[in-house]
Amino acid sequence: MATTRRNFLAMAGASAPMLLGADDKSGKKAPVVGEGAYKYEVIHDWGELPSRIKYGNTHGVCEDAQGNIYIHHTVGAGSQSGDTVVVFDSKGKFVRSWGKQFGAGAHGLHLNKEGKDEFLYICDQMHGIVTKRTLKGEEVWTLGYPAESKPYDRSGKPALNYRPTNIAIGPNGDFYVADGYGSSYIHQYNSKAELVSTFGGPGKEPGQLSTPHGLMLDSRGATPVLLVADRGNRRIQRFTLDGKHIDFVEGTKLPCHFHEQKGAVVVPDLLARVTLMDRDNKVIAHLGDGEYPEADWRKLRTQPRDQFTPGKFICPHSAIFDHAGNIFVVEWVEVGRVTKLRKVA
Repeated sequence: MATTRRNFLAMAGASAPMLLGADDKSGKKAPVVGEGAYKYEVIHDWGELPSRIKYGNTHGVCEDAQGNIYIHHTVGAGSQSGDTVVVFDSKGKFVRSWGKQFGAGAHGLHLNKEGKDEFLYICDQMHGIVTKRTLKGEEVWTLGYPAESKPYDRSGKPALNYRPTNIAIGPNGDFYVADGYGSSYIHQYNSKAELVSTFGGPGKEPGQLSTPHGLMLDSRGATPVLLVADRGNRRIQRFTLDGKHIDFVEGTKLPCHFHEQKGAVVVPDLLARVTLMDRDNKVIAHLGDGEYPEADWRKLRTQPRDQFTPGKFICPHSAIFDHAGNIFVVEWVEVGRVTKLRKVA
């Protein structure tokens, strides 16, 4: 099966999501997924999106210290606004939008607190950049093609493809960039945005990668490690912070990214489910598993939202826990979809 979204991307029109609470207004009861301590009410199409904005593929999500939710999307066909970053308050009310310059390339979105301030790190896979921004979009710095990296220094030869997908930040300020849709390397930079090392590269052997789509700096153990969503190889890999392979983590199909809270990690799995893992990386639950045949899955992601089954995911691309333990999931579907899993147990 082809595992990179480039290989089966089928662009289609987008329509504005329904308003927050639409199911409640119509008298329909929201589905519930999970069990025990991990039970959630499924609220699809969360957030009151202005009519001037139509989602494209919803790729990234994060939350700031005020409880605001940030969505990164590629902009849908017919959208009056080209803004790729949309901000909502904790109740789903629209706050602001920005980011026209990331159109078509909007992908990874990571929020990091640095001192008293918070910053957004954006990966634009189409334009081949990683940029650090304030919460209102002001530029701090932008990195382009990593020509100083040995595999990318072509000395007159054709440049390697570079399409960064996601970023993780270490406790000392070092950060890691995944060239997930490009050449399958990971680049380590210091806090001054200077290249430290490059590791990974294409292949199936331990330490090699195929579409390293998402990253997480895992500090749950005595020694921090780097979790890599090695999506093309259908596995999660763990690395030391200097890029040495440790082992593999089982339990996912097409892992996309990670977010941790109180020892639990949420893993959006592109193949129609959201996985929760404990601090030992053992599966706690698979939430909203669509269990679609492959042909149906590929087709469904291009369809209007009235073709989506309530309570079932299609292509989870990014997911986070919010401060209250709810989970926000954004999906790689052509009309975009933001789902809140409201914790009920």
